[in-house]
Amino acid sequence: MRIAVLTESDPAEPRVAAVPDTIKKFKGLGVDVTVQSGAGLKAGVPDAEYEAVGATVAATAEEAAKDADLILKVRRPNDAELKLLKSGATVVAIMDPYGNETALKAMADAGVSAFSMELMPRITRAQVMDVLSSQANLAGYRAVVDGAAEYGRAMPMMMTAAGTVPAARVFIMGVGVAGLQAIATARRMGSVVTATDVRPATKEQVESLGAKFVAVEDDEFKQAETSGGYAKEMSAEYQKKQAELVATHIAKQDIVITTALIPGRPAPKLVSESMVASMKPGSVLIDLAVERGGNVAGAKAGEIVTTENGVKIVGHVNVAGRLAATASSLYARNLFAFVETLIDKEAKTLAIKWDDELVKATNLTRDGQVVHPAFQPKAA
Repeated sequence: MRIAVLTESDPAEPRVAAVPDTIKKFKGLGVDVTVQSGAGLKAGVPDAEYEAVGATVAATAEEAAKDADLILKVRRPNDAELKLLKSGATVVAIMDPYGNETALKAMADAGVSAFSMELMPRITRAQVMDVLSSQANLAGYRAVVDGAAEYGRAMPMMMTAAGTVPAARVFIMGVGVAGLQAIATARRMGSVVTATDVRPATKEQVESLGAKFVAVEDDEFKQAETSGGYAKEMSAEYQKKQAELVATHIAKQDIVITTALIPGRPAPKLVSESMVASMKPGSVLIDLAVERGGNVAGAKAGEIVTTENGVKIVGHVNVAGRLAATASSLYARNLFAFVETLIDKEAKTLAIKWDDELVKATNLTRDGQVVHPAFQPKAA
């Protein structure tokens, strides 16, 4: 059995799908691994480190992918890469399937079995495979670091001979994995931290990290979570009450970090133009949902926008990729944990159990068809 690790074709993607540590583990299962030359360079892994653990380094994507049974990537393969894969090959990556029906059809037409890591079910045995959590955790950390860099003032309170420097006020909107890490990081930096979320269960988590919880806690709020642990869409009436509370709070903040993202939907708008206008000059907004339309009015993907009143709206894309080495290391471990379940250890071959709940949840295409129920082509 042979695994191929390809260099990401998107120049804005610095992560890599395997690191020397996971290649060593694949080799221990009796699997051959070929890595395209330069695949790990942006993540701080030169070709020599792959060779040192027994991987073959191939000069081109074509050479790396030739006859590979399994292809590991960070982002889904584009049309040019699909042409290099043998029919029946398996591809595991972050596929971003929502709204990308044409790309899914292309993978089906190419005859590959595609698995989308971000569709991994949130169950105990799959925790180690949860790429959304591993990458969101880093994005939450990096958001605070980026916020501190753009803020241009000290984060902790400092009592000096020249006078006292007040602590920065940081407000986190959306307390999922990214939000919790942002709270913890901002607290470690000495900021005064507040946070909000529509899910009641997060109040205790916020307070356990030493931050203050801000929300309209009415009856609707008490039932605002889906069985999968995601936030429900709230009624217009609740949204209005919550927006009024948040508006008065945001005006006093130095850094606001928004993390609200519901898979497959446009990002909910949390911060209006009037809220941005109410903030002090020099304040910073970091929008972690900018790639799905953004939580902040005026946010632009890939740009830092400075408003007329001197507020910076930061719209970095692929924020986890801004920590490419750490993000690659965690992502590669997520991939290994999943791929290991697809390999027959005795025969040292790919042996996908199609009725396994992890396989059923993540498998997008198979035998020339889009098979995932959520992405089936609609009948004409």
